Amino acid sequence: MVSIRVLVLALAAMILAAAPAAAQIDSAPKVLSRLVAENGEIAPGGTVTVALEENIRDGWHTYWRNPGETGGPTELDWTLPPGWKVGAIEWPYPKRLPAGPLMQYGYEGKPWLLMKVTAPKNAKPGDIVTLKAHASWLVCSATLCVPEDAPVSLPLAVSAEPAQPYATVVQQFDAARALVPVASPWPAHFERGKTLDLFLAAPDISPRAAEFYPSEEGFIKGSAEQKLARVDGGVVLRLVPGAKTPLRLGGVLVLTSTDGSVQAIAVNAMPGTVPAAQFASEADVGIALAMLFAFLGGLILNLMPCVLPILAMKAFAVASKAGGNEAARDGFAYGAGAILSFLVLGGAVLALRAGGEAVGWGFQLQEPRVVAAFALLMFAVGLNLSGVFELPSGITAGDSLTHKSGVAGAFFTGVLAVAVAAPCTAPFMATAIGYALTQGPLLALGVFFFLGLGFAAPFIAIGLSPAIVRLLPKPGAWMLTFKQLLAFPMYGAAAWLVWVLAQQAGQVGLAASLASMVAFAFAAWTWNTSRNAGTRWQGIGGFVAFLGVVLAFAGVAMAQGEGQASPMATGTGGALHAEAYSPARLDQLLSEKRPVFIDATAAWCITCLVNEKVALSSPAVAAAFERTHTAYLVADWTKRDGAITALLSAHGRSGVPLYLYYKSGATDADVLPQILTPDAVLAEINAR
Repeated sequence: MVSIRVLVLALAAMILAAAPAAAQIDSAPKVLSRLVAENGEIAPGGTVTVALEENIRDGWHTYWRNPGETGGPTELDWTLPPGWKVGAIEWPYPKRLPAGPLMQYGYEGKPWLLMKVTAPKNAKPGDIVTLKAHASWLVCSATLCVPEDAPVSLPLAVSAEPAQPYATVVQQFDAARALVPVASPWPAHFERGKTLDLFLAAPDISPRAAEFYPSEEGFIKGSAEQKLARVDGGVVLRLVPGAKTPLRLGGVLVLTSTDGSVQAIAVNAMPGTVPAAQFASEADVGIALAMLFAFLGGLILNLMPCVLPILAMKAFAVASKAGGNEAARDGFAYGAGAILSFLVLGGAVLALRAGGEAVGWGFQLQEPRVVAAFALLMFAVGLNLSGVFELPSGITAGDSLTHKSGVAGAFFTGVLAVAVAAPCTAPFMATAIGYALTQGPLLALGVFFFLGLGFAAPFIAIGLSPAIVRLLPKPGAWMLTFKQLLAFPMYGAAAWLVWVLAQQAGQVGLAASLASMVAFAFAAWTWNTSRNAGTRWQGIGGFVAFLGVVLAFAGVAMAQGEGQASPMATGTGGALHAEAYSPARLDQLLSEKRPVFIDATAAWCITCLVNEKVALSSPAVAAAFERTHTAYLVADWTKRDGAITALLSAHGRSGVPLYLYYKSGATDADVLPQILTPDAVLAEINAR
């Protein structure tokens, strides 16, 4: 039977999260449960581990032993033969499940709740004993809660010499045990005032994230942000106190390391003095300041080297105005394309991270096929600007140069500008994105909206200012030459992207990308030359052009060869001796008290490449590295790497470049500017 407590909690949860009156609950179970034994045989007086498996429907969740501010935990009512015993549930660590202003702790997917079954010593070998229980749980979605229950049973054979369990079953139980918190090897204590600070005396760890789940509700405000700081002798987690004052603070502390691994420990903290801690400023950025930073970051992004390859598209769009009458319209169209692109990219990052993917800003260029597609697109734009082919009306059709851009052209100029520029980050932009990725979807997308608005602001301002538009030369025949000249930055962008692809996919990917360009160029030439021919040849030309485009797309799809070592990992033109970054190598160097410089970079980040050539290839910088015995670690993010993503996240960043300097004997890094100069690097090294 479902307990009275679960029924009451279910009613309360349904009232708090009431759905519209028209909402219907289907009759199918939301959770399918069963009992699983690690070994189907048990010796007299022996013990075997069993699991209650909850197979939870997508979009629903069940609850931890402390369900949080609403909900109810799973319960088991056992019916056992005489002498048989079942231990308490060994709960895996939960996840935070926000429900409006409330915070719940629970499970999604397929959690295993482990228990130990002990047979009596007088159990008779050869007997088969069936263990029976009635399981009950509360299962909730975003708007509904349903109490469910089901009978579960498990047959066990008593054997004097139990057979070895199946290896696959043992692996499943080992994976389930890995999620059960272990007793903390480090002491902990807490201090309650305006905040509740939990100190873990663990001098040898430096997690990038931590979450605390109290064993009893009321000690902390579950929906409040939990801030982590490294201090001498351990780490401090700052919590917001709840209505109750604990005599001791018990619960589970989930620590996420820089390499993405997770360790869950059970703590039982006593009151005590907590060391003063300095918390990351990114955590204190409010929504208004984050949006201001986003706007400024988007504005400055126009000046970053990342944007240089697509300045041609902007320049031609501005120069194509016919006396300025359409400038405002096209300015807003460009802005709409840029803002929408930022929202789409930001939403994709949020969705992938919510699904457990270790991605950050610029993730799209970590996929070789996407890089190949961008390279082909830039090449196609170049061919169009060169006059190899013309598109239908609305973008670049006809002989009149006064209608070359149009609303569609301006809109897609904004889309392309963001697609190529977004992988890099500008000052202020890193803080804004770092804040956004810690917020809910609506606030996060608000930050990305202001990024797009800042990026588009200069072009919108030109469109709205008649004085600026009047300064532009009148459209005329000169624009044909200007348009053709601007094709060459597009070819340069395509060449750069092909070079990036070569780092990711090797010779196979490089060959596939080049072949796709040849096929597309032939298709474009065939299409254009057959337009003035007879009807028959127009049909043949269109068919051949179609085949060429198909072959070009096939080449893009094949651009997924075996990657080779990126030249990023081999140093900066020989000026510095570089090693590939890894958390283990960093820990080893820090234990040796060596200064360490970390260069988080990527082949597709032009800002990174400029910094490498301007600052890190300087002979003076190389001499300073050698004099101070500074280790140079390159965190190459050209292809997806979870450890590097974790490194970026640990320092409030979601994209490259990121430059860190650990002074000799330090455990915390100084963060250098995103635009490097030799003097800035030397000042950091010499300040040790």
